[in-house]
Amino acid sequence: MKRGYFTTIMAIIGFVFLYAPIVSLVVFSFNESRLVTVWTGFSLRWYASLFGDSQVVAAGLLSLQIAAVSATIATVLGTLAGIALTRLGKFRGKTALTGMVSAPLVMPEVITGLSALLLFVSMEALIGWPGGRGFTTITIAHSTFCMAYVTVVVRSRLVDMDRSLDEAAMDLGATPLRVFFDITLPIIAPALISGWLLAFTLSLDDLVIASFVSGPGSSTLPMVIFSKIRLGVSPDVNALATIIIAIVAIGVVAATIIGARRQPNA
Repeated sequence: MKRGYFTTIMAIIGFVFLYAPIVSLVVFSFNESRLVTVWTGFSLRWYASLFGDSQVVAAGLLSLQIAAVSATIATVLGTLAGIALTRLGKFRGKTALTGMVSAPLVMPEVITGLSALLLFVSMEALIGWPGGRGFTTITIAHSTFCMAYVTVVVRSRLVDMDRSLDEAAMDLGATPLRVFFDITLPIIAPALISGWLLAFTLSLDDLVIASFVSGPGSSTLPMVIFSKIRLGVSPDVNALATIIIAIVAIGVVAATIIGARRQPNA
């Protein structure tokens, strides 16, 4: 019993430590006062102010576009890299490819952003592309580091996959391309979805790399939020964070319900 009480108390302390700041942020997003630490009454004025801020709306739409395109590119490239590392056996450069895929996982974002900036500047000087820094450069940079995460997810799924299914299909006359689309792709589809969502989240959340490779008029949502809180947290930032938390919570609940329905009945 003592061990049970101790575990319960530690769990409660842990949850309070993690979620008390989030709950406080959500509560004060409905505060009427401009002060984020003094409650004066319930109000939705900061949500109206948020949606009326063209800078925040434009940054949010830009971040969503960049995240969607980057996640798609990263998923395609990461899937190809995962298949190459898992299915092609030993080939020249496999060790180098493995190291290059793993490097962005441990590389500081400052180094990644700086190296991407120097690359884009050199390319613009040599071939004239990309012209300036904005949507294209941010998307390329995000696709590069997100690809590593997708590769890890897809590769782990391919390692656990039963190769006899592919071999049986090929014995029945299926071509390697047909085997991939009819057998391999449906089996690894959950990993592809997970990798895409992970890449989308990482791109949407990134601040450091985007700060290096962005230019005037291409500020992402994290960059706008960071610029706002440098002078102090404002209530409209609380409202924006609450909306993001609500979207994430809805996604988690929906995924949990879908997963529970797919579980076989005991």
